[in-house]
Amino acid sequence: MEMKLKELREHRQYPEKTKQDATRAVYERDYSRLIHSPTFRRLQGKSQVFGAGTGDYYRTRLTHSLEVAQIAREAARSLGRAYPEVLPESADNAGLIIDSEVVECAAIAHDFGHPPFGHKGEEVLQGILERLIDQKTKEELLKRPHVPTPEQALQVKQAMRRKYEHFEGNAHNFRLMMFLEKREDVNGLNLSDAVLLGINKYPYSGLDNPKGMYRHEWSYISHIRSEWGIPDGKRTLEAQLMDLCDDIAYSAHDLEDGIKAGKIEVHEHFLRDGHLNRLIVDKIMTLEDEFWKGWTRDRIGPKVEQVLDSFLRIWNEKMPVCENDYSRTRREVKAYWVSLFVGSLGVIKEGGWKKVTFVKEGQEDEDMLRTVSVLKSFAWVTMIRDLRVQRLQKRSEWIIKRLWDAFLDPVASKAIIPSDWLNRYEADQKRPDPIWTWEHMVIDYIAGMTDAFAEKIYNELYGLKVGSIYDLD
Repeated sequence: MEMKLKELREHRQYPEKTKQDATRAVYERDYSRLIHSPTFRRLQGKSQVFGAGTGDYYRTRLTHSLEVAQIAREAARSLGRAYPEVLPESADNAGLIIDSEVVECAAIAHDFGHPPFGHKGEEVLQGILERLIDQKTKEELLKRPHVPTPEQALQVKQAMRRKYEHFEGNAHNFRLMMFLEKREDVNGLNLSDAVLLGINKYPYSGLDNPKGMYRHEWSYISHIRSEWGIPDGKRTLEAQLMDLCDDIAYSAHDLEDGIKAGKIEVHEHFLRDGHLNRLIVDKIMTLEDEFWKGWTRDRIGPKVEQVLDSFLRIWNEKMPVCENDYSRTRREVKAYWVSLFVGSLGVIKEGGWKKVTFVKEGQEDEDMLRTVSVLKSFAWVTMIRDLRVQRLQKRSEWIIKRLWDAFLDPVASKAIIPSDWLNRYEADQKRPDPIWTWEHMVIDYIAGMTDAFAEKIYNELYGLKVGSIYDLD
């Protein structure tokens, strides 16, 4: 059994051509492929909260990913000690194993698909495709001699959605790892199935779920999920753990950056401000997490107050220990929250599957999940409502829309899109079932840019600053 599970987990989509390096384990090879990929390096130029390049102290997507990987690796090891049933020799399904190397690889790659300018970039690219689908649907319906019925209109829209797809950071992540990255003569990094499923936070087709995957990559991912016997909608334990560690890192680290940047002040007037509490409650009301189901504003408000009070209490306790040094305290408080959360992780049964979550006395600790959620929402509202962040968002929306306009016409824009992209597009169009439409190829090109590169191309096309033609792109 163990051998069979090992084979399933270490299997790769394409057979390895180069001679097998017997000294390196499968996941070590995955790790080095991820770390040495151009996509990984580009994370240093992508925003976490503050625009990349706003200061050398703040986190970028790259440092955030490394921090998540470190937290996830340690958490995986301690879960293996506390729950021996998740070790390879004891598990009865390839998706119910926690291997620290796989989780680390998944964490390194979890943000690969983020477009330039953070969540705003994702929103803008998604909106562009939505409008394109509406426009193409309208054009198609106008060609028809009779007024279409609502059913016919819906069918046309669904056909357009299948053709042009959508944009989503996690889906783009798989597009990069399984198609856009290059290795010898195969597309993608050819990672092991365990690592691919460890990164797969949203195991759905994009046609069924807006956060789901694109058709091409989903066809392989859904195939290995059924080979492994993973129930619909369930994720491997490794994917669940990586996702929780991402939330843990986000809730503690972004607050640290916010305090350093002066956007968050740790004293009673700031943390007990009713306006701040309302903003956090507003944000939580938009979340779809199970553990907030049925919670009304009057229940969420006191929970937010309680979490912010304990944030202040921990800060005040650490301050004298840290010789009243603000920057030491900031670090210690961050470390306190991370270790509190990681120490509460556990594995419980869930239906015919298992779940990695915060556990207290053998039960899921929903209160701890809500605490992480409040801290994440606190970081979000204090950063995002900042005037400069808002201006940066406005500007980034403008840049992405104008890049899209420049590249949209396949004839006119051939001269301004790199030849390797054009060659890949031509090769793709010769396949019996092409992956790309021209429009989605343009979206993938823009989504791969760093913040600075998007600005550079925008400036060359429309702006005031033009680089020298001898600058290599």
